[in-house]
Amino acid sequence: MSGNSRRARQQKLTSIARHGRLRQPSLLASIAKFFGVAVAVIAVSALAVTGIAAWDLNRQIKTVHLAGEDRSGNTPEISAIDGGVNLLLVGSDSRANAKYSYGEDPGSELNDVNILLHVSEDHTNAVAISFPRDLYVPIPECPDGNGGTTSAMTSEKINTALLTGGGSANGGLACVVLTVESLTGLTIPFAAEISFDGVIEMSNAIGGVPVCVAQPIQDDHTQLYLDAGVHDLKGMDALKFLRTRYGVGNGSDITRISSQQVFLSSLVRKVKSADTLTDISKLYGLAGAAVRNMTFSNSLNNIDTMVQIAKALAPIDLGKMVFVQYPSVDSYDGSGLETNQASADALMQAVLADKPIGLTTNPDENQGSVAAPGTEETPAPTGTDPSATPEPGATTSPDGVVQLPADVLGQTSAQETCTVGRSLQDQ
Repeated sequence: MSGNSRRARQQKLTSIARHGRLRQPSLLASIAKFFGVAVAVIAVSALAVTGIAAWDLNRQIKTVHLAGEDRSGNTPEISAIDGGVNLLLVGSDSRANAKYSYGEDPGSELNDVNILLHVSEDHTNAVAISFPRDLYVPIPECPDGNGGTTSAMTSEKINTALLTGGGSANGGLACVVLTVESLTGLTIPFAAEISFDGVIEMSNAIGGVPVCVAQPIQDDHTQLYLDAGVHDLKGMDALKFLRTRYGVGNGSDITRISSQQVFLSSLVRKVKSADTLTDISKLYGLAGAAVRNMTFSNSLNNIDTMVQIAKALAPIDLGKMVFVQYPSVDSYDGSGLETNQASADALMQAVLADKPIGLTTNPDENQGSVAAPGTEETPAPTGTDPSATPEPGATTSPDGVVQLPADVLGQTSAQETCTVGRSLQDQ
């Protein structure tokens, strides 16, 4: 690790968000500061929804055959994209051209959310890998947004890559892609960045997301207070839920990601449900919110490509859409996180080999969520054996599923889970 490099960057980025109890008047500033965490769950579905909307609407157009017109029509059928897909979805805390007011702009521009979506070559499984925002990683040479190139850095927090590359307005997304490519060994041809307003617009457009809370959430930092039970969250309430850290699990960023996956899995189930895909107003709303609040790589500047990716995702069974956290441990100086190399290698080897993955999560290590009531006996993800003692490394089941180490945390879209709330007295 390069301590000098880390300290220099920390001095430059003095406006990076710090956790602390805020006064009532600065609630919006607090939400804004943690907004990047929230956009993860919206970003992971926004691109696919845009394509699904265009595809679904096109199929429902009523037409009349004109004399002399080719009955086959002039619109070619768009098939699913050939082969696998690697797509990086980034959420930033940029406030440029924001529709809503988020309080005083701290001046930082961080990629606090980074989700790598991998769709298998045969379109039978997919995995979305969330990278913790405080993970120290090497940042390679990047375009700086002004025609120059930045120097490579050996150890910086991953959420500084966007600013390193010039920020949202100057193509900083390219540096985030290069950073994740360097970390994972994958080539990432597609990328999208969601803007500050996106989480509110997308959650409103879908009409809210049902979220289960196992124990009450009490968080003075975001002023989120939810009783145990199911809540239909949208708009600012969805934003508060997604950014709460102290109100869930053990108060760590890791258990916050686990809690976010409760929302994410519910969102995906709702997006893929029949009532959403046949509701024209919802489709228009979702597609419009995505287009208005996202920046796309040139490779995605084509609605046909979006539709192709959506059609590759659409048939994948919910049980084979897996959300995982990139394995990490506390850094040596306690200032962030470092890669848990053995488990990360097991995860990425499976992804690079295009293998479906299975999870064996130790509940004691995954305190941000628990199984929803009545689903405790739900079969484990494909390839897992709940009665077996997890091996320290990855194993492969007879059906070809790579069973990851128990410290690789996550869940499938099919698993119904509840957020574990945290009381004020436990904080």
